[in-house]
Amino acid sequence: MSADGAQLWTLNQRLLSVVMDACTQELAELGLDTKEFFVLAEVEASPYPAEIAAALLLPKASVTTYVRNLVAKGFIRREIDDADLRRHKLTLTAEGAEARDRALAALAAEYDRRLARITPQDRTELQRILQEMLASPA
Repeated sequence: MSADGAQLWTLNQRLLSVVMDACTQELAELGLDTKEFFVLAEVEASPYPAEIAAALLLPKASVTTYVRNLVAKGFIRREIDDADLRRHKLTLTAEGAEARDRALAALAAEYDRRLARITPQDRTELQRILQEMLASPA
C-alpha cells in the first residue's frame, strides 16, 4: 500500500486530534482550553504575542484573546518590554509553568499509551523519521 503526503499528513493530524481530545478533561481541570494550552506552552520560546501567532499559525486577534484569558487566570504576565516600549513581553508565572507542565505530562501520557502499541524499534525509527522531516533542507 502506497501512502502519499496528503494521506500521511491526515493520519498524523488525526493522531494529534485524538490525543488532544483524550486530554480535554485534564486540560479543563487545569483551567485551560486546547488553544490556551498551546499559547501557554509557547510563551517561553516566543515571548511576544506576534511571535506566538506566527509560531502557532493563529490570527493575532485570537492570540490576544487567549493571552487576555491566561493573564486573567494568573498563568502569564504581560509587561512592557524594556528594550522596546511599544511591545508587550509575556512571561510565565509559577502557576502558569505548573499548569503547562501538568498539561504536557497529560499529553505525554496519552501519547505514550499510543506509542505502546508499536515496538521499541519502531518508536526509534519513528523518532528518526520525524527528526529527518523537521531538519532544514540542504
